[in-house]
Amino acid sequence: MARAGDLRIILIAWSIALLIRPFGLLRAWERRLSMPTLHGMRLEIPREALRPFERPLTAPLGRQLLIEVSACGVCRTDLHVADGEIRGRLPIVPGHEIVGQVIALGEDASGWEVGDRVGVPWLAWTCGTCPYCREGRENLCDKALFAGFTRDGGYATHCLAEADYCLPIPDVFGDAEAAPLLCAGLIGYRAYRMAGAGECLGLYGFGAAAHIIAQVAVYQGRSVFAFTRPGDAAGQGFARRLGCVWAGGSDEPAPEPLDAAIIFAAVGPLVPQALRQVRKGGRVVCAGIHMSDIPAFPYSLLWGERSICSVANLTRDDGRAFMKVASEVPVHTHVHTLPLAQANEALARLRAGEVEGALVLRP
Repeated sequence: MARAGDLRIILIAWSIALLIRPFGLLRAWERRLSMPTLHGMRLEIPREALRPFERPLTAPLGRQLLIEVSACGVCRTDLHVADGEIRGRLPIVPGHEIVGQVIALGEDASGWEVGDRVGVPWLAWTCGTCPYCREGRENLCDKALFAGFTRDGGYATHCLAEADYCLPIPDVFGDAEAAPLLCAGLIGYRAYRMAGAGECLGLYGFGAAAHIIAQVAVYQGRSVFAFTRPGDAAGQGFARRLGCVWAGGSDEPAPEPLDAAIIFAAVGPLVPQALRQVRKGGRVVCAGIHMSDIPAFPYSLLWGERSICSVANLTRDDGRAFMKVASEVPVHTHVHTLPLAQANEALARLRAGEVEGALVLRP
């Protein structure tokens, strides 16, 4: 089993080779010790293009895994990071829908073996001791770290991740097909469960998350109503093909009252619009990490025990539960792959709303 010590030995040997290189010694040994290099795309300044970079691999420490990335989904949260709408560490390697293979383990890592396929989601680490963590709400931990936001993510050939926060990927999914499950699916599923068990469900913004959760809801016998950008005939046709009973513009009324609505689009004015469509006692769930301002609306839209709530991050329990459900359906993610070097193009396409399903980068 390859652990941190193995990589440290290689690094030391490589350093020695570099020191004696000017003397023309041990050239053959130097070639054998050629150390793998991490290549990736990172954000240095918000609202500017990601820039390519490379650096030596870092050996995993403690409970970390070193992962060779095979696919990384492009999530709307990545767009919020790139556009400076949410602020974390800079420079940062975006990406938190990571699928890859374990190639080394830190000295304290357990539960995984070299060669295992692994999924790395948004939630990268929590303190485990705060009231939120102790209450089973680790998604609200104030000290939490997040992949691609406060810890380097998967827009790269390799990444480090905490073993305890990684997820197994069911065999039914290929690498690229599994990537969107790790955020679009996970956050969508948390929002879906918070929406309650009503029969009629509205989904506002029919992108990566909605196209996954629509399949789960249809499988469970619910009627799904898809609300897209006004005039988006292609998106509406896509929703119907996935089993939605109705699809129309977000400016249109639902054909019947909704028991709940989930808003995936980062558009604040959709909140009062969705409230108009839910019956008394219904709920509107805001599923994004960022949303434009919600305009003022009359109290009458909220009256009748309607409610509004937000979804923040995810828990590891969410991840395990969703992967089980996704494999049972099974969910078919509609993905379009691009090489890692085209990460800026992928973000531009997502920003322009030109994606049916989800985009995935391949190193």
